[in-house]
Amino acid sequence: MKLSASTRIHDLLEEHAFLEDFLAGYDAKFEMLRSRMARATLGRLATLKVAAGIASIDLNDLLEAVAAEIERRTGSRPDLERSAEGERQTRERRIRVLEEIIHDLHDGGDLERARSRFAEAIEDVEASEIAAMEEELIRGGMPVSEVQRLCDVHVSAFRQALDEHQAVEVPPGHPVHTYVAENRILTRLANALGSLAREAGRGRDAPERFASIEEVLRDLDGIESHYQRKENQLFPLLERHGVTGPPQVMWGVHDQIRAALASVREAVAQRDAESFSSQAPALARDIVEMVYKEEKVLFPMSLETLSEEEWAEVRRGEDALGYGLAQPAASWPSARPEAMEAVPAMSPEGLLALRTGALSLDQVNLVLTHLPVDLSFVDETDTVRFYSEGPDRIFPRSPAVIGRKVQACHPPKSVHVVQSILDAVRDEAGAYRGCLEVSQDVTPIRALTGEQRLLDRRME
Repeated sequence: MKLSASTRIHDLLEEHAFLEDFLAGYDAKFEMLRSRMARATLGRLATLKVAAGIASIDLNDLLEAVAAEIERRTGSRPDLERSAEGERQTRERRIRVLEEIIHDLHDGGDLERARSRFAEAIEDVEASEIAAMEEELIRGGMPVSEVQRLCDVHVSAFRQALDEHQAVEVPPGHPVHTYVAENRILTRLANALGSLAREAGRGRDAPERFASIEEVLRDLDGIESHYQRKENQLFPLLERHGVTGPPQVMWGVHDQIRAALASVREAVAQRDAESFSSQAPALARDIVEMVYKEEKVLFPMSLETLSEEEWAEVRRGEDALGYGLAQPAASWPSARPEAMEAVPAMSPEGLLALRTGALSLDQVNLVLTHLPVDLSFVDETDTVRFYSEGPDRIFPRSPAVIGRKVQACHPPKSVHVVQSILDAVRDEAGAYRGCLEVSQDVTPIRALTGEQRLLDRRME
C-alpha cells in the first residue's frame, strides 16, 4: 500500500489492524477509531489528510509515523508520498482562513470573490471545520442571529467542496439513517409545495388545487418531530462536547421555517392564492436547504463527534419523543431498552436519581410546591402519603391527613365513588400501586383569548 494524503483510514486498518492501537496512542483524538460505529462511518470517509486536520497535527509527520510503525511491525516500509509544502495547514490555520472569508462576507464582501478565495486557500473543507468556524465567530462576539443570517452564505461559499463529500453511511436504525430517510420525504414535499405555488401564481386556484395544497401541508406536519428530535436529543449531546454554535444557529433556522410554515398555512386557510404563491417558494427552498446543511455539515460533524454509546442514547430518546415522517428502519442493537444501565437510588453527588434526571431533596420540595396544581398521593394500602403545599390550594389539606386511609377522607356517601376510582388504577403488570390526584383551577385558562406568548404576559 502506498501512503499518501488521500489514503483512507478504513483501507489502512483493513490491511494493518495493529494501526488501530498505534493511532489511538499517537493522538487522543484517534481514540474514536476503537469504536465499531466510527470505523463503519467516519473511517470509511476520512483520509489521512482529514485525520491530521482533526488532530491538528502535521500531515507529513503523521505519514512518516504510520510508515515507520508499519515497517517496525512488518519489516517492510510502504512507499510514501509526502504532502506539498502548500498543503501543510493545520486545522486551526484552516479555521482562521474560513473565519476571514466569513468576516469579509459579513462586511459586505462579494460572494464570488469569497468562493474564488476559498478555492485558492483551501483544497477541501470538512463539516467539523465549518462547525468550528461558527463556534469561533460566536465566541468572538458575533451574535448568533448574525451567524444565522450568514448561514446560507456559508454553505453557498463552500458548496462546491461540500458537494464532493460522500454521503454518510450508517446502519438501518441508526438515528442518522432515520433523519436521512425523513429528508427524502421532506425534499419531495417541499418540491410539491413549490410546484403548487407556481400553479397558484398562474391563477390556478380552484378548490381542488387548495385541497392538494392542504394535503401537502398536512404531510409537512411531520417536520416538527424531525426538528424537535434534533433540538432535544442530538443538540444536547453535541453541546456536551463543546459544540454549541452550530446547534444555536440551526435552531434559529428551524424557528424561521416554523414561522414561514405557519404563515403559509394561514394564507391557505384564507384561500389567499396570491399570498400563498408569494410565500411558499421561499419556504420550500428553506426546507431543502436545511436538508442540505444537515447531510453535508451536521450529520458528518455529529458522526465525528459522538461515540457509539452516545448515538444509542440519542436513539433511546428519539424513541421516547416519537417520529412524524418515517419510523426507524430497524431496531438498532445498541438502542434496545435492555442496553440501558440501571439508575442507582442515589447519585454520587448526593442527588436523588430520578428516571429522567436527578434533584436534591430541597429541589424536589421546591418543584412540588410551585406546581400550578394540587397533588395528593395515596399508596397501595390506600394510605395518604403526600400532598403538595402551595399559596393557592383548591382543596384544604392539613398534616393530619398524612397516614390516614383515603376512604376516611371523604363523606360516606362518596366512598363508593372513591373506591371505584381506586379499583381502576394499575401498573403495567396489573398491580395496584396507589393513586395520584391532580386538581387545577382552569378558570384563568378558559378566560384566555387570542395568542398568548411567554413574554407577552406581565408579571403581577
